[in-house]
Amino acid sequence: LSLPVDRGTYLRHGAGLMAGKYLVDTAIIRAATGHFWTPLDYLNPSVLSRSVRLPDAPDLLLWGLAAWTLPFVWIGTSMTVRRAIDAGRSPWFGLLFFVPFLNYLLMLGLCLLPSRPRRPAAPGTDDGRFAAAFPSAALAVALGVLLALGTAFFGVRLLNTYGSGLFLGAPFLLGVLAGYVHNARHRRPATETVSVVLLAVLLASGAILLFAVEGAVCIAMALPLAIGMAVPGGFLGREMARFTARGSEAAVAALLLPTLLLLEPPPPPEPVRERRSEIVIAASPERVWRHVVGGFQEMPPPSEAVFRLGVAYPVRARLEGRGVGAVRHCEFSTGAFVEPITRWEEPTRLSFEVVDQPPPLREWTPYRQLDPGHLASGFRSVRGEFRLTPLPDGRTRLEASTWYVLDIRPALYWSLYADGLVGTIHDRVLRHIRRLAETPA
Repeated sequence: LSLPVDRGTYLRHGAGLMAGKYLVDTAIIRAATGHFWTPLDYLNPSVLSRSVRLPDAPDLLLWGLAAWTLPFVWIGTSMTVRRAIDAGRSPWFGLLFFVPFLNYLLMLGLCLLPSRPRRPAAPGTDDGRFAAAFPSAALAVALGVLLALGTAFFGVRLLNTYGSGLFLGAPFLLGVLAGYVHNARHRRPATETVSVVLLAVLLASGAILLFAVEGAVCIAMALPLAIGMAVPGGFLGREMARFTARGSEAAVAALLLPTLLLLEPPPPPEPVRERRSEIVIAASPERVWRHVVGGFQEMPPPSEAVFRLGVAYPVRARLEGRGVGAVRHCEFSTGAFVEPITRWEEPTRLSFEVVDQPPPLREWTPYRQLDPGHLASGFRSVRGEFRLTPLPDGRTRLEASTWYVLDIRPALYWSLYADGLVGTIHDRVLRHIRRLAETPA
């Protein structure tokens, strides 16, 4: 983070890294999926949203590509900040590296500007004295909390956006700002800077809950992602403090950059995802089928921890009519799914669409009611299916599939929670059907 980067180094290393990464990406994607990855695919500003171009790719491949991309993002960010410093510009310009499309103009400009290095503005030696560090730490935490709270309120309440700018860009900027402020007057130890950043993230999470921007469950799910982005930001902000003489530069960046990140262009729709579960039942397919299509009365109270946290869980189900065109009503703790039957193959397959669904959870909040926008649009179930397969020993394999769409970014990260929660719901229903089918008439 401290070595200067002139325009020749920036151009050569940047072009070389981009070319090398593209060749590796193309080879892996071609071998795994048969798709040909073109340079135009990189115009998608979100690394983790590029999965829409690879609808058949397994999640393991997408996670591998994301992990492979992270070092390049870090190298690109640090080199861009150091190139801005070498060109005599504010290091805060380097953070435009994260702003879609504007980052291309930034990189082109930095390839042309001659070297006019800034001199360090802050001492380069560590000063770990607590008495001297406490005021800067308190200010760093306070400003980080204000930045996170303002960004979350602006993005969630005013723009109703749940993109990568909110969950990736905002925590990174919080870390940069907190790391910068804590090191602005004295060079602080790296471990101390990390502690300040983590405290800012935790208090910002509490402030978002306290000011009714989001609920506790969703904040807890986003916290690992926020910490993972804020800590590297803290290291970068720590180094940027050496070359920022005026606090006004940081103030302008803290006001302008979150707005630019939240105004990201809408990504293409995410592909439909399938979550599949199965169970083996000691009963014939005909007997199991009766309980699949016949519905079931009140289920026992849930024992799973996620349901006690407010996640919606199935309570009962009923079917109106028989055959294709009948309507299945699956009642959850938050409301009812309305599911017209589209395929009726007795006793092996029952398929249905989802035309109406309740909120996926009830948020934990200190207030009477909290209704953030993602509860209505972030998770959308589109169809479901039960499949019954007879086994040689008279038992039946019962499979359940749910197809859903996520309208919250990065979808690859949030799909971990969605898959887990849908799987837990499947397990609750499948176990209940097994109990009914295996109970003697």
